[in-house]
Amino acid sequence: MREDTRTLLRTGSALFGTGAVAAVSIFALFGGITRRQGPHTNAGWLALMLAMGCLPTGALTLALGISKFFGDRKK
Repeated sequence: MREDTRTLLRTGSALFGTGAVAAVSIFALFGGITRRQGPHTNAGWLALMLAMGCLPTGALTLALGISKFFGDRKK
């Protein structure tokens, strides 16, 4: 595997994993989310912002790394 592909996969999985941990921690550690008022604590709001930033970015970076991995295998 090429180094740039490995870097994309490592970065994408780290970003996506960070967002997933933040999303789970909103419910497990910070009191959950209600429909009308959102998270109940300030830490819950920070975890929500972290999840909203990391999950899409990580998913796209991971998808790019996976497609590059399969593209490199064909050569």
